[in-house]
Amino acid sequence: MSNPVIELRNITKRFPGVLALDDVSVTILPGEVHALLGENGAGKSTLMNVLAGELQPDSGVILYKGEEQRIPSPFVAQRLGISVVHQELALCNNLTIAENISLPASANNPGWMPISRRRFEQKARAVMEQLGLMATNPRETVGRLSIAQQQLVEIARAISQKCEVLILDEPNSALTIEETEHLFSVLRKLRADGVAIIYVSHRLEEVVRIADRITVMRDGRHVDTSANDNTTVESLITKMVGRSIDYFRRQDDIQPTTNRALEVQSLTCEKHVTDVSFHVNQGEIVGVAGLPDSGKDELVDCIFGLRAYTGALRIKGRDASIHAPSAAIENGMALIPADRRGAGAFLVMSVQENTVVSSLGRVSSLGILHGSSVQKVAQQYVNEFDTRISSLHQKMRTLSGGNQQKVILGRGLATDPAILLLHEPTRGIDVGAKAEIYRILHNLAAQGKAILIVSSELPELMGHCDRILVMYQGQISGEFTHQTANEQAILSCAMGQ
Repeated sequence: MSNPVIELRNITKRFPGVLALDDVSVTILPGEVHALLGENGAGKSTLMNVLAGELQPDSGVILYKGEEQRIPSPFVAQRLGISVVHQELALCNNLTIAENISLPASANNPGWMPISRRRFEQKARAVMEQLGLMATNPRETVGRLSIAQQQLVEIARAISQKCEVLILDEPNSALTIEETEHLFSVLRKLRADGVAIIYVSHRLEEVVRIADRITVMRDGRHVDTSANDNTTVESLITKMVGRSIDYFRRQDDIQPTTNRALEVQSLTCEKHVTDVSFHVNQGEIVGVAGLPDSGKDELVDCIFGLRAYTGALRIKGRDASIHAPSAAIENGMALIPADRRGAGAFLVMSVQENTVVSSLGRVSSLGILHGSSVQKVAQQYVNEFDTRISSLHQKMRTLSGGNQQKVILGRGLATDPAILLLHEPTRGIDVGAKAEIYRILHNLAAQGKAILIVSSELPELMGHCDRILVMYQGQISGEFTHQTANEQAILSCAMGQ
């Protein structure tokens, strides 16, 4: 075994009222993919922030190539060769791809030396080619890219630097299976070049495929580090949560009604969706799968009035004109968006404010909010979803991803919708929170809610949907029932085969 490139020894970190890291020790070897697992709140992000210079440990030491190092800032970490790709994107949307990739290098540019945009673009093209982004123009503004493309730009920026340790925090949370496969091929090449990769992910099936060693954390402590020999998803879940998890898979004997809650007829959105028709019954969970640019993401935006479209929507047998989110809500729809922090949550507002913001008429009169009503509605959904918070006044930005998602789901249900639209509902949340979200969705379906899920995770769709629609180039290319769905067939339809 080669000497470790990183040794974290007895790292302890406290926050007010919380012991985030409790005497944690981990070693990282050069040329390995080392997965770091744990539920939200397990301490893995805190540990990575310590290594990246974002946080300073209260005690313990960091050894880099055998020498003790103090990493007081991310700049020092980058200078050592430690690069981080965070789950929450940190790109400048008004700059081009080339400018974003070259930002770390430009920070070292002397003030008197002019910046060469041509050199930036050449550098960007080289790293984009490595990531399989040759078709993307490096002069394209990042704000115009999809979330999946932006995530690849983040990874490109990280590996464009001198990089000996690459920390990836949910790097493929917005990527499809095809893009993930390409990412894995890039990671294998980096591994062969001697780069140590720390891979933080909630997608356990992928961890089993890509990792050489796996470290599990729970409640701020190191639980286990072992080689990935015959590891199963079930064994990892047990280590992470200390118990087995039931994913509440859809049962074959659960039958939705035949009453149509939502009918989409010949829906067309310029350049994205062409003549799409389908329906969702009351009590039914319907999934939509597809690659990026298949039109699945734009489809859900059209249905909720976020994009202009032609065609017709019918809700419970009645024609509905929905060209704005307010009209969608008035017609009994609620949307849980894919970009939880950017579009779903008001991060500076409290849990109770986030819960009632879409249903103010329910908790006010004559434009005046009733504090007791606001509190009652918020507490109802906190209790129903077992949301882990310190109080209703806790700021959304301080919650874990899973608890943020529960609050956003509660906000949608507070409008009393008949139809629930979920766009990537479990992106970036841990296995325990996923199981809770699935339990909630199954209960809502049992109550007669019509649920449409647009997701990049095929196991999620196959496990929980009554039917799965597959999109390719803006059209529905296939449809599967819960009993007939399989990954190979769905992927074939998603690629136009």
